[in-house]
Amino acid sequence: MCGRYALHSLVNDLQKHFGLFDSIEFAPRFNAAPALKLPIVRCRDERRELALCQWGFVPHWMKSRPKTRPINARAETAAEKPFFRVAMRRRRCLIPANGFYEWTHALSPKQPWYFRLKDSEIMAFAGLWDSWSHEGEMTETFAILTTSANATLRPVHDRMPVILDPTYYDAWLDQGDAAVLGPYSGAMTGYPVGRAVNSAGNEGPELLRPVT
Repeated sequence: MCGRYALHSLVNDLQKHFGLFDSIEFAPRFNAAPALKLPIVRCRDERRELALCQWGFVPHWMKSRPKTRPINARAETAAEKPFFRVAMRRRRCLIPANGFYEWTHALSPKQPWYFRLKDSEIMAFAGLWDSWSHEGEMTETFAILTTSANATLRPVHDRMPVILDPTYYDAWLDQGDAAVLGPYSGAMTGYPVGRAVNSAGNEGPELLRPVT
């Protein structure tokens, strides 16, 4: 799964990386957590736009407040699940990130690790978004698609977010090509970080510092 990530790149860098023409304001996050409003990239009128959506997916057809709001969806089964099926067909997105955290259960308390790409400052998770209205209030939400872990992640966890190579952005956004939703095959690195990241209230670049 993916329960926390970091996004601290400037909006200008996101515009350049994703080919965006619009701009929004958002706070840099070194501990992006569920329920926060975070940037996603989606297609509107055949153009990519940057939008702030709440992390924790709610489908548009939900009549009442859901008891749970999934932050992840399994890429292998999302197209078959009523909760995600429409979004898989019509509301796909990219979630910009600089890296993400995962926890190993070998130690108690759990030890957090930070993972990033070796050759790029910015990565993109494959995701789903939707727009939900309840009692006159409209909320846009998203979830991150996950897949089985690659060799870098496997010693720590058996799942990871779907990380898309930039050459696959259009294949996912425009075509919904499920063939691009496998484990990331590019170069990655990971290292243990301090347990301060375990609390969603902690923020700052010091969360990314490696520990022994």
